[in-house]
Amino acid sequence: MTEQFQWFNALSTRASLEGAIAEVVTQIEEKLTGSADLGVVFISAAFTSEYSRLVSLLTEKLPIKVLIGCGGASIIGTNTNGDPQELEDRPALSLTVAHLPGVEIKSFQLTEKDLPDLDSSPDAWTEIFGVTAAAEPSFVLFADPFSSSINDLLAGLDFAYPGSVKVGGLASSGGMGVANGLFCYGADQENGSTMLREGTVGVALAGNIRVEAIVAQGCRPIGDVYQITHSERNIITELSLRQDGDDVKTGAPLKLLQGLLSSLEPEDQVLAQDSLFIGIAMDEFKLKLIHGDFLIRNLLGVDPKTGAMAVGDRIRSGQRIQFHLRDAETSAEDLSVLLRQYAEKQTSKTMDNYGALLFSCMGRGKGLYGEPNFDANMFTSFLPNPSLGGFFCNGEIGPVGDRTFLHGYTSVFGIFRPKY
Repeated sequence: MTEQFQWFNALSTRASLEGAIAEVVTQIEEKLTGSADLGVVFISAAFTSEYSRLVSLLTEKLPIKVLIGCGGASIIGTNTNGDPQELEDRPALSLTVAHLPGVEIKSFQLTEKDLPDLDSSPDAWTEIFGVTAAAEPSFVLFADPFSSSINDLLAGLDFAYPGSVKVGGLASSGGMGVANGLFCYGADQENGSTMLREGTVGVALAGNIRVEAIVAQGCRPIGDVYQITHSERNIITELSLRQDGDDVKTGAPLKLLQGLLSSLEPEDQVLAQDSLFIGIAMDEFKLKLIHGDFLIRNLLGVDPKTGAMAVGDRIRSGQRIQFHLRDAETSAEDLSVLLRQYAEKQTSKTMDNYGALLFSCMGRGKGLYGEPNFDANMFTSFLPNPSLGGFFCNGEIGPVGDRTFLHGYTSVFGIFRPKY
């Protein structure tokens, strides 16, 4: 009899670490029939003083082969009724355990000094992770926001593994002066530490597993798509509006933006005063751009004299951009569209057995929507019974186009299921 892919999440809100571990382990043992090949644990900042005890206490009760995770200001999990919960700013422990037959799992822990130079060959990167590009691995990553050089790491991973999906998030302590925690345990870490305060931990997954990402950046486009005709580093000095291959309007970004704003509805004009962003198209050749095709970046400011515009990322001439707005309603609409697009592509067979992780920005949740469990509930309304785990991040890791980015105000869903 062929072994089956299994993916289960357990959640506890007990105030004692021993009690929380006992509760999640009991829930997992009631469901899991195979070996615990992979564990992903998220623990709230309420347990910060006990982070160093987590891995030993957990693995003593449940023999997990490879375990990764991190601390978070708020924790996401699935309760005993099968309902997802986003537990914000309260004690919580979320444990996902998977039985993954036919999957090779490589864990790793890195600090800044372990990263190769960005001019290094792909081999310098694959040596670190112990898996070849030909194996087509996917990655789950958790990093400290202050000491991981996460953007360099993502660039190196994209360079060495260009077709691989990478998802994850930056640990969130929940307050100033509260240390972050990263956890890594397994055969590959015999000489490593099970709890770190800096760097990055993660796993590479290869073999009979497919990982897909839904990246909801919470914005909607306004106006036309423009092409950057002149720029320097992160400064746009000229934009062109093109129709049927011809420039129909060219000018300084500020002038074109002012014309756009004057055409908006009054409520959008108000929203644009403090919730205006730039969307950078990530596919140079796609003619019709839709939700998910843009990388959302901050609009840092404008020069009223020259009309130039500063963007929170490197840009180059030839790229296409579109202005975007963000608010709770827009964020909900964006997530709904992306989930519907994904769900419509699935069949009962492809989604018969799967699991999911959610990495959500601390700026979302009740603070954005005014109600709890919003993103998690919307996910399960399109993709039921995912046994969802996750946490609220200081930055979210996920792909847009063929590259991986660190996002803000975003929810990234990683969906895991057998490849065949």
